[in-house]
Amino acid sequence: MRTPTRAAALAFIGFAATFALAPLHHAAHAQSAFPARPVTLIVPFSPGGGTDISARALANKLSTKWGQSAIVENRPGAGGIIGADAVAKAKPDGYTLLIANVGTQSINPYLYAKLPYKWETAFAPVSLVCELPFVLMASPSFGPNSVKELVAFGKAEP
Repeated sequence: MRTPTRAAALAFIGFAATFALAPLHHAAHAQSAFPARPVTLIVPFSPGGGTDISARALANKLSTKWGQSAIVENRPGAGGIIGADAVAKAKPDGYTLLIANVGTQSINPYLYAKLPYKWETAFAPVSLVCELPFVLMASPSFGPNSVKELVAFGKAEP
C-alpha cells in the first residue's frame, strides 16, 4: 500500500476547496450563460450518507441560484470508483460534476494499484462544499484508548 504524500493531501484539499456555490462562467462572451441545461452532480456513494446529503443541499441551492436544475445522481460501488470514473469519462463541459471526498480523491489512488482513470489529471477542482468530520470509535472493551495507543497496538499486533 502506498503512503499518501503531503502533495497528494494538499491536492485533495485544493480539489475539495473549490466545489463552490458560485456559478461557473465561460470566458467567451459569445457563449450563452452557464448553465443552459440541467447539471448533474454525481455522488459516488449510496443515498443517505454525508456526501449524498451535502450534494442534495448543494443541488437545491445551485438550482435556485442558477434558475436551472441541478440533479443528484448516485453511482455507488467500488469505494467511489464507479462514480468517479463516470465523471472522468464525461464530456468536460461542466455539466457533470463529481461530489468527491477524501476517499475518492486521496485514499483510493493509494489503496488501489490501478484505477480506470488518471486520478492526477481526470478532475479539475471547483469548490469546497462542506467539511465532514471523521470519528474513530471502538468497543469500550478494546484496549487502546487513544490514537497513540492504537498505533502502538497495531505495531505490536499487526
